[in-house]
Amino acid sequence: MTHTPAPTQLLIAAVAALLLSGCSKTPVTPRTDQPAPSTAATTEIVRLDPALDAVIAPNTRPERVASGFVFNEGPMWRDGRLWFSDLVGNKMYAVGPDGKTELLIDHAGGLQNPPASSYSGSNAMASDKDGSVLMLQHGLRRIVRLDSHLAIHPLLDKFEGKRLNSPNDLVFASDGALWFTDPPFGLPNQNADPAKELPFNGVLRYSNGKLTAAIRDLPLPNGIAFSPDGKTLYISNSGPHMFVMQYKVGPQGTLSAGTKLIEYPDGPTSSVPDGMKVDSLGNIWTSGPGGMRIVAPSGKVIGQIKLPETAANLAWGDDGKTAYITASTSIYRVRMLISGDLPLYRH
Repeated sequence: MTHTPAPTQLLIAAVAALLLSGCSKTPVTPRTDQPAPSTAATTEIVRLDPALDAVIAPNTRPERVASGFVFNEGPMWRDGRLWFSDLVGNKMYAVGPDGKTELLIDHAGGLQNPPASSYSGSNAMASDKDGSVLMLQHGLRRIVRLDSHLAIHPLLDKFEGKRLNSPNDLVFASDGALWFTDPPFGLPNQNADPAKELPFNGVLRYSNGKLTAAIRDLPLPNGIAFSPDGKTLYISNSGPHMFVMQYKVGPQGTLSAGTKLIEYPDGPTSSVPDGMKVDSLGNIWTSGPGGMRIVAPSGKVIGQIKLPETAANLAWGDDGKTAYITASTSIYRVRMLISGDLPLYRH
């Protein structure tokens, strides 16, 4: 999610209020108002280091695949399509490489009548080992499992007897453990909301039926990813100071104290550090102020993808060599020369 500082939240809420429109309330209804894939006129990929040429061919431009949503998040590639959440629209969709979009789940966040323009829809998703899909619901503040018929089955909603804040992003580690961030973005008043039960905004690990808090000291943890070898964990922090942390991972998910990989200047912005993925060379693709940055493991920014909308998150699609980016009202894609570091479980 990209909406933590108060100016940012007000800006996105205003945009959402203008854009929110009535989509069909019948699940599995195809949308027919999508444009054909096109190259947006105001997009560009900025080459900040020659190392980018090994990742993205020179003169590559981002393409817009689909549009007409409210605030897109939580993408996952599955069965030849990009599954994603319209976090404010409270719907979950799938879109193919041709731009054809299908509504999969209405009221995806679990609430039937959430407050207008709230971040109470569904968010990140991931395929599990058994072929089911794990989905995070901001509205009901939980992680659920979707079966082959998209029926919803609750999985996790409490830590040490207290309700989760609003699970936001998730990833499976190489050992099969599930990690996820739990900021308060789905609560109307965030940290000050009276419904908030946990005294921290954490990064949690679920393994062998046990849920533990691996990180408790980040103000607003958001995006999460592992290095290809699984030895480094990356977490983006959305505010009040904006940065990406890195931690060395030990046995049973133990973590080092952590250091900052990159930092962003403080100040009002229309976007904050949000979702991230890692490519097969170990570069971290992380959203933040000014677009999607491609960061070498050393912390050097080698490239930046600028879009006319706020980039929230991304997923590796097609043959693994395409980055699909969820950006406010649209889905974009960028062709690559290399593959992304693909999820542990893929379907």
